[in-house]
Amino acid sequence: MRLPDEPDTAPQINIVPMIDVVFAVLVFFLLSSLFLTDSQGLTVSLPGAQTATPQPQRPVTVTLDASGQLSVADQPVTEDQLLPAVQALLADRGNPLVLIRADQTINHGRVVAVMDRLRTLPGVQLAIATQPQ
Repeated sequence: MRLPDEPDTAPQINIVPMIDVVFAVLVFFLLSSLFLTDSQGLTVSLPGAQTATPQPQRPVTVTLDASGQLSVADQPVTEDQLLPAVQALLADRGNPLVLIRADQTINHGRVVAVMDRLRTLPGVQLAIATQPQ
């Protein structure tokens, strides 16, 4: 009786598809982590607060820098353009939250004047940005 010969090729494990899957998952997590960071384009020295809480929504950002320049979503605007620019962004986002990022060296009266203008928008909610102490 004769037994069959052993096959000439030894079994192999091909890991190339596994490497492709690992790299695809890695790219997914890298790209998704980029969207988790809140990048603010304008440099503003925010005041510190111990009781600050993060906002769960993505607000419309109004920035007052140290020189008193107004910006809405990192786009410079004048005081007359403030309300139309914020209204346009609120219509796109669907949530009425406006985050005010005011430099800590800016005059308090200037911040209150901007807040007063923003409060004329119907249903708007205001929040003030701070940094942890």
